[in-house]
Amino acid sequence: MAETHYKVRVESDHIKKLANAKPIPALAELIWNAADADASRIDVEIESNDFGMQAITVRDNGHGIPHDKVEDLFGKLGGSWKAHGNRSKTKSRILHGKEGKGRFKALALGRVADWTVIYRQDDKLLRYTITILREDLVDVRVSEPAEVDRTLKPGVEVRITELDRSYRSLEPDQALHSLAQIFALYLTDYSDIAVYVEHQRVDPSTLIASRQTLPLAPIVEDGVSYTAALELIEWTSASERWVFLCGEEGFPFHRISPNFHVPGAQFSAYLKSPFISELQKRGILELGEMNGPLQAAYEEAEGKIKLFFRNREVEAARSEIEQWKADEIYPYRDEPTTAVERAERKVFEIVALNVNNHLPEFSDANRKTKAFQLRMLRQAIERGPDELQLILKEVLDLPERKQQELAKLLEEADLANVISASKLVSDRMKFVHGLEALLFDPDSKKLLKERSQLHRMLAENNTWVFGEQFNLTVDDQSLTEVLRKHRKLIGEDTVIDTPVKRIDGKTGIVDLMLSRSVPRNHADEREHLVVELKRPTVKVGADEITQVEKYAYTVADDERFRHLKTRWTFWVISNDLDGFAQVKTRQKDKPKGQISQTDDGRVEVWVKTWSEIIAECKARMHFVQQHLQANVDKESSLKYLKKTYDKYLSGVVEVDQDTVSEPADA
Repeated sequence: MAETHYKVRVESDHIKKLANAKPIPALAELIWNAADADASRIDVEIESNDFGMQAITVRDNGHGIPHDKVEDLFGKLGGSWKAHGNRSKTKSRILHGKEGKGRFKALALGRVADWTVIYRQDDKLLRYTITILREDLVDVRVSEPAEVDRTLKPGVEVRITELDRSYRSLEPDQALHSLAQIFALYLTDYSDIAVYVEHQRVDPSTLIASRQTLPLAPIVEDGVSYTAALELIEWTSASERWVFLCGEEGFPFHRISPNFHVPGAQFSAYLKSPFISELQKRGILELGEMNGPLQAAYEEAEGKIKLFFRNREVEAARSEIEQWKADEIYPYRDEPTTAVERAERKVFEIVALNVNNHLPEFSDANRKTKAFQLRMLRQAIERGPDELQLILKEVLDLPERKQQELAKLLEEADLANVISASKLVSDRMKFVHGLEALLFDPDSKKLLKERSQLHRMLAENNTWVFGEQFNLTVDDQSLTEVLRKHRKLIGEDTVIDTPVKRIDGKTGIVDLMLSRSVPRNHADEREHLVVELKRPTVKVGADEITQVEKYAYTVADDERFRHLKTRWTFWVISNDLDGFAQVKTRQKDKPKGQISQTDDGRVEVWVKTWSEIIAECKARMHFVQQHLQANVDKESSLKYLKKTYDKYLSGVVEVDQDTVSEPADA
């Protein structure tokens, strides 16, 4: 059969660039050509054998290509018949391509591309072939037309052979979704066309979860204004995220992977504008990131996309949180009233909603389990990033990336410190107010015991009452143990073998011993505070003062520590002082409360009242409270003490059990 050769009149490197397209865009171009030819059905078939993918065929039932138009269509770029009109010949579809570039993209898939064309001329059906080889892209080989049986139908079959490799992206399980993204707008606008991949229909409508049109500002270049809009499609299943740059009609010319992150969203975005068509004509669309007006439109579209999904998340989150409240498993009862509480609440909700979204077993759990886990999350947030990450990992088994992301939420902007400090101050204020009520209430102070109740509450991490600088080191041990503890601070070479006896010969017992390092010139200098607690009903008098002085002098006189660089401060504390004690606390040339001091200043003995201690605590807490806006009242303070120290306060204070067990404080 005679054959005609047409030389493509364009630079060969430009054609080679077209022939280097990626598989899905290359296949899409062949489908667009079929759609522009008014095809009602387009089939993509993949031929494979044991050696892999062998050929790709795209077949359509369009009007074909008249033989006398081949030179115009294949002999040059930019001279397509489509360039002279915006719509197809018979069905008036809006045209996709107008420059004849698409056909050369077939060579991106394989070495040889063959077109078999059947078209109608007068009352005859004619067939001919077109062949292009990748190594000689400018040489288009066209056979002469020959008449064929009239039972055949017009159309074009493009067969690409000698493939470079097997294309995983062209397998139906992947290609269907990728092509649905590209043709989503077109196939939903034109119901008279169907595309099949290996007999499976490309049907975007079954994959689209929602479709939104968002307005954009006009694109302006050199004083010319171009309309712009954003079409956003959400998919029902996981898919690659793409932003397609489209002409005004929504035909994608170029796709780019978004450089912004929208967690959990499955979408395709279509930036539509005649300005994009103009850049496509100029051949510079693929360099769009260097075009200022287009880049500005893209950034606006990015902002609209992120805002859309952020609002969607807020909507879903609000619904979920309201459901938790309705189910009475939300771990906060009252609305936040301070900036710190609002920040803490916001962090909690973000973490809880992420756990709910990423762990099906959490969202499917029963009410009791959910309530427990939400309370646990609240407490973890109050304690800081380390505690939160432990809960997310060890208890909830959240994915590591999500663990780090949520824990980092507390690290940023010192939010963890603010929340933890707020919780700490709030709890301490409750403790102080509750302690005051216990010590001075006429009924409870008669029942409160200094060693088994008052002592134990203070020993449980509440020694800050005596000063922020102190840490509990010894609790209710003999003076021998006090000295042994002291030895650990001074040096292990100090020998302690026998019990330390008080001046009266008995082994001494101290209630609390607190220690702190004093910032002086020598690292081995230490200071200790020893506290002797008295029952609130006991007035401090001569006997109590004598007892604490015996403790003090015993330590001062012990030969093992007599010459060590240590200061000792001894307190005896109760609600009130008798006449003798009041005189002793008001001695000339001594500060109020100090009753004795050794000549070298190493040992001091003081008498303090609880009112003084509590007043000092309130002053410290009030300063921080003003900054953290903590809010505490007497009722909540007593509830706090009752719940936290119930094992020590049984029978001393009783509060409404309904309020004690409320979920907000569980």
